[in-house]
Amino acid sequence: MAKRSLARRTAESTWGLLLVARIVVLSALVLLILAAGVWTSWKTAQHAMLTKGRERGTMTVSACATDTCTGPFVPDGLGSIRAKVTIDKAVTHRVGERLPVAVEPGTDTVVRVGTAGVLHTWIPFGGALLLAALVLAGGLRWTRTAWVAGIAGAALLGAAFLTL
Repeated sequence: MAKRSLARRTAESTWGLLLVARIVVLSALVLLILAAGVWTSWKTAQHAMLTKGRERGTMTVSACATDTCTGPFVPDGLGSIRAKVTIDKAVTHRVGERLPVAVEPGTDTVVRVGTAGVLHTWIPFGGALLLAALVLAGGLRWTRTAWVAGIAGAALLGAAFLTL
């Protein structure tokens, strides 16, 4: 009888340990997904959000390739006129469009500023929120938290789409 009791307690302890391990591993996965989304977004978001001290101006889209568009850059204040700067094609709509931009330091790459530009730079984080919501709901069974993360991610992606 004592052997059965000991075996049962051992099995229950092992099961409890597995449940705790599942929560720890999946929570770490959610944090990793969100950290990767923030890290990826911040690479460009810093140039769109923190424009003080950066070269700002207007870019006129003159030509587009498959992923990027190019055109001349005219600074708002101090700075140099550049004959050709490059911007991500996703933030432009047509040739001839004039966009408010900030120049990434040390490059000829520009980032759109303003609400549309900031929301566009945070798109990877919106996708990370949606992916994290799946792990939260499916793996951790935290449905309310998953709904909040999913709605926040969808709202961010939708706002970025509507402003561009």
